Amino acid sequence: MRRKFQVFTESLLRFASINITFHVISDDNSQNIAENVIKNVLISTGKFMKVFYYNVHKLAAKLEDIVSVMSPHFSSKPGTYYSDALFFISLGLHRIAPNHQKLAIMFDADTKFRRDVKDLFEEFNKFGKEALFGLAPELTPVYRHVLYLYRNKHPTTMFGEPRHKGGYPGYNSGIVLLNLERLRKSRVYNEFINKDSVDDMTKKYHFKIGDRNSKILQFLQSAGITSQQDLSTDSQMHIWL
Repeated sequence: MRRKFQVFTESLLRFASINITFHVISDDNSQNIAENVIKNVLISTGKFMKVFYYNVHKLAAKLEDIVSVMSPHFSSKPGTYYSDALFFISLGLHRIAPNHQKLAIMFDADTKFRRDVKDLFEEFNKFGKEALFGLAPELTPVYRHVLYLYRNKHPTTMFGEPRHKGGYPGYNSGIVLLNLERLRKSRVYNEFINKDSVDDMTKKYHFKIGDRNSKILQFLQSAGITSQQDLSTDSQMHIWL
């Protein structure tokens, strides 16, 4: 993972033409690694960016209400991949980020840039008036498998079908664009993440949820709050990792 993070940071800076504020979420051990990697990349690229570090467990404690709602429905056992607190963060990032921060993009650490991240921030200009998130469509049949019980009961559904067939393949959450300002004000989103709503949706679609699955739940139930981006006006562009 150290090598992947190095590739992420180096490719981000080499192509970037804008000012970047970099927010790194990790545990204590990983923070030490991240600090060393970023220090070396800044030296090798000759570029600068603001960097802030956050402890994932402290952030999860601030989102205890979301954690308590989501954790009973997580598909993995405690201590495994999807039960890690990190996967709750994107659901409440608008409450963690500074209030003056209006837009942010959250990346997986294994992302590699081939062009300027500025182009990605310009995708916010394509958001509809109600859109809160921007995600790329999932290109694998993962949701077709995840929704197998629902699909068996609803054989004509297009959920899980690929885009070229007019279906709804779900979203890939490796890159998530977040309109933090709208999220803070959204009544629809706050209703979505309450216990009754999550319980009802997981029962309706017959599956347990991980971070990716929570995004498809938002799409299935409230298509208007997520903007589909074909991913290939803030002076500081905020990147969360």
